[in-house]
Amino acid sequence: MEFIFLGTSSGTPTKKRNVSGVAVKKASSKSWFLVDCGEGTQHQILLTNLSLNNLQVIFITHVHGDHCYGLPGLLASATMSGRTDSLTIIGPSAIKEFVESTQKTTQMKLSYEINFIDIETISELIDVKEFDIEVVELSHRVLSFAYAFIEKNIKCKLNIGKLKKEGIQAGPVWGDLQDEKDVLLPNGKKLKSRDYLLEKRKPRKIIVSGDNDNPSLLADCAKQTNVLIHEATYTKEVADRVGKEPQHSSAKIVAQFAMDSSIANLVLTHFSPRYQGVYNNGASIEDIKREAMDYYNGNLFLANDLDVFSLDKNGKLVKIKQGRKV
Repeated sequence: MEFIFLGTSSGTPTKKRNVSGVAVKKASSKSWFLVDCGEGTQHQILLTNLSLNNLQVIFITHVHGDHCYGLPGLLASATMSGRTDSLTIIGPSAIKEFVESTQKTTQMKLSYEINFIDIETISELIDVKEFDIEVVELSHRVLSFAYAFIEKNIKCKLNIGKLKKEGIQAGPVWGDLQDEKDVLLPNGKKLKSRDYLLEKRKPRKIIVSGDNDNPSLLADCAKQTNVLIHEATYTKEVADRVGKEPQHSSAKIVAQFAMDSSIANLVLTHFSPRYQGVYNNGASIEDIKREAMDYYNGNLFLANDLDVFSLDKNGKLVKIKQGRKV
């Protein structure tokens, strides 16, 4: 599994960070999925190898502009690039109103159909081709959601040692056995696939969270999760100063939750523009990193725009491409 950060700032963009957007895909697939679409997301996509014609589903976590203002431009650009396949948008009901009113106001004609799914009506896993999607309601000033991507269609590995020992040569027979099909050999011997397959590995799972001031709401979903991608807009000191209304998480509260939930990989994003690469009015992105490290000893990353991460089949997360350094 791979994911690409298209924006890692909160509220407004900075010179080095665009606002929210994350692309998720299987490493071997051209198909991909987008979580949030802040203003300028389509510009960021141009700096990747992602194609709007291969975009399967857009997930919007909530209606705030830094998570959805890029939608109309991206949809229009998909038409300009020749898209004809339908596109699904999953999010709060107001997103449908936003897109349709923009279409009407600007006379935006699309070359493909949009299927809207109101996230507020979903009570079970969503099937989106290569993943099952689990939805969790969060705590924010408006309805906000997290999307958990759960890998499916996992093939068993063949017991190659056993096959070779029995003199069964590589070829179509191996393929049929791996597809869980029994095989009848020319000599009349029947091979049962279950006798030549190893136990399936556990499906990989990542959570991409919307804005949320209470990570513990993800506790049930976090079980068996390999990666948590969560906003850490502030340090605790700044979060306390900003106010107590439902809003955003600090690095401390997210790191504590990830540690208590035994999540092996934590990626922080959605940083307040006050946190730059160097100290800016007394604040630096290093403040976020240090605070998180005080409470979490797993595999920690602070995302930059255009960073590309890969989660291998053993659940190890690595950054395979460095984006814009801050």
